[in-house]
Amino acid sequence: MSVRYRLVQWNAFKVRYDLVVCGGIAAFLGVFVAATAFRAEPSRISGPVLLIRALGICAYLMLHVVLCIGPLARLDRRFLPLLYNRRHLGVATFLVALAHGSLAVGFYHGFSDTPALVSLLTSNVNYGSLKAFPFETLGIAALAILFLMAATSHDLWLKRLTPSVWKSLHMLVYVAWAAVVMHVALGAIQSERSTVYSTLVIVGVAAVGGLHLASGRREARVEGSARRPSPWIDAGPPDAVEEGRAVVVSVNGRERVAIFRHGARLSAISNVCAHQGGPLGEGRVIDGCVTCPWHGYQYRPSDGCSPAPFTDRVCTYRLQVRAGRIQLDPAPLPPGTPVEPLAMREEEVMRA
Repeated sequence: MSVRYRLVQWNAFKVRYDLVVCGGIAAFLGVFVAATAFRAEPSRISGPVLLIRALGICAYLMLHVVLCIGPLARLDRRFLPLLYNRRHLGVATFLVALAHGSLAVGFYHGFSDTPALVSLLTSNVNYGSLKAFPFETLGIAALAILFLMAATSHDLWLKRLTPSVWKSLHMLVYVAWAAVVMHVALGAIQSERSTVYSTLVIVGVAAVGGLHLASGRREARVEGSARRPSPWIDAGPPDAVEEGRAVVVSVNGRERVAIFRHGARLSAISNVCAHQGGPLGEGRVIDGCVTCPWHGYQYRPSDGCSPAPFTDRVCTYRLQVRAGRIQLDPAPLPPGTPVEPLAMREEEVMRA
């Protein structure tokens, strides 16, 4: 968190997460190579080409999974565990894409009189032709962005670059995704008679676009329903808050506040994690602390402070109950300000 940096702070969940990712990659490559080699004519496809295709499709699918995790978690809490260590999946995606690109460049341009990368960039410069467009440059651009993201994925870079700059840099993943889609559309789709690649592009674009639109509409409904003329914002009945979980309230259509239930008490803190801007309201209370679903950063619900020896803090908010409804004061208190938790009545606890 805020004490010192280590390359990877391993725990049992991270080990299982990475084992599943590595196992999934190996299984996909094995099944793809075996199935394609069995169906294709031996003279039509060579071993290196087969591996190039397997790595490319694997990286393509992994990038789409990375982009779908966020909206899926906002639409359904059951996907929240996938957010934890998502950066590990992103780094793995870069490594698979790097293997694909390195093998492709070496196979098609490694025997040229000029350096392989120079040969790749100069052998086809038909940028004005849609059919003969040098789609390889789009793949290089996407790989460069994925490299920047993987190289700066550690919290050390988050601290050095500041959260706003770091997040802006990592939003370039959507530029990389668009470049990858065009790389496939202008390359594999035009050179292959099979409909596999065109189907991957259509389904992938529909999945990523559809999930982001759906989660965006849901967020807009939450923001719109929370706008009230009263200085205090209605947050619903106390028994609607699940034990160890939160309801998220929008303040003036911009800021968001997470109201957590811990035992028979309610506390309100900022929904934005001080670490990387993660959605605290999608996390839960573990060992008495609100735990961010992205990277496990923790805050006490009563004062928004991380437990010692960590020093991270978030804003807190005042709560009250009127006519059986939670009322939230939309004015944030300075980060780390203690606020007496709101006690739930016994009948409210029983209903919850």
